[in-house]
Amino acid sequence: MSTLIVGASGYLGSEVVRQARAAGHAVVGTATTATGGLVPVDITDRKSVHALVTAVLPRLVVNCTGHIDDWRVTADGAANVVAEAAAIGARIVHVSTDALHAGRPTPYTEADAPTPVSLYGAAKAAAETATAAISPAAVIVRTSLIAGTDASKHVTFALDLINGRKRGVLFSDEIRCPVHVADLAAAILELGDSRFSGIINVAGPEAISRAGFGRLVARSHGLDEAAVPVGLSTEAGLGPRPLDVRLDTSLAQSILRTRLRPVSDFV
Repeated sequence: MSTLIVGASGYLGSEVVRQARAAGHAVVGTATTATGGLVPVDITDRKSVHALVTAVLPRLVVNCTGHIDDWRVTADGAANVVAEAAAIGARIVHVSTDALHAGRPTPYTEADAPTPVSLYGAAKAAAETATAAISPAAVIVRTSLIAGTDASKHVTFALDLINGRKRGVLFSDEIRCPVHVADLAAAILELGDSRFSGIINVAGPEAISRAGFGRLVARSHGLDEAAVPVGLSTEAGLGPRPLDVRLDTSLAQSILRTRLRPVSDFV
């Protein structure tokens, strides 16, 4: 299968590239700059995306891009990617986020509409709307914190705080369902090779606070869990953020061969 991975320089994108190549895909990966054999493309430029897609003619397009502070990349860029992919009849998997939900005590299912409280969440919600409108057959993967190796920004940040390399806290009032990067990448490729369409929650089955995640990181690295600095998101002065966001992954667990490991199994 010829596969185009948009955002292949990122933590998730690079793992999708690795697994796709291992599965025998002819892979082209993109990045914002030419690095590591990746093709440079500005996805906010529709003409650039058109030139890339028509040159590669992929059967599968996976969009792993997203920038927390850039609407044009996260929303407009995603629309450009799906429009050009749909124009050549490619299978599309768009990676979204749990951050498009505001947070509540009960888990979110695929039927729950976005309720964003942040710019990033709103941009991701807009990207989902564009993807579903342009290509109803596309897969939209809503996921959570991506970890599993020390290269994860979440693991790195926790270690930097614990070791005093950075200042800050890990929030005890923000709940997520961390997913192993390898599990998520495998699920994305499995969905790309399936007939599933629409939204699907792909995250770990275990909910944990960011502070709890940091304690697991400390324990796995032989460090003192008490060294994890803990605070409240509501007292950090960072503006509106989604708090308790748990994803109901029963659909993914029922249709995927890929096992989604709980965070306690891999951190």
